[in-house]
Amino acid sequence: MNFRKQHSIEPSPMQLAPLVDVLFLLVIFFAVTFQYAKEEQVMDVSVPAADEGKEKETRNVGEIIINIKKDGEILVNGQKFNTDELLVKLKNIVSLYKDQAVILRGDEGTPYQNVIRVLDTCQKAGIWNIAFATRKPDADQPAATPK
Repeated sequence: MNFRKQHSIEPSPMQLAPLVDVLFLLVIFFAVTFQYAKEEQVMDVSVPAADEGKEKETRNVGEIIINIKKDGEILVNGQKFNTDELLVKLKNIVSLYKDQAVILRGDEGTPYQNVIRVLDTCQKAGIWNIAFATRKPDADQPAATPK
């Protein structure tokens, strides 16, 4: 004899509202992140062409991109810096992250001295991991060759 009543437990339906909320937040997160990641590439800096050059599609976390415009203006995250301000900023970053990576995006029309000035500032700050941004040459124009 079984005196206990057998109750079947009905499965609870899946709640869609929290799932939609989470997906909406993920879409917002990726849209905002994508916008900030592309911000550095949109600036009016045309990097020089090289046969082995390429536009980097992805960025490593923590890379600092320093843009050097034609007139020698230095931009980091959309803010203008002179060499002294850049040195202070880079020293502060190096004190926190010893192996900080820096990418120099010098415009192809800027005098070479402007690029060397920023490179020297990076060296003074203690940054050794420095890369130069280049792009692939256009199909109708080969990369510059030394004469």
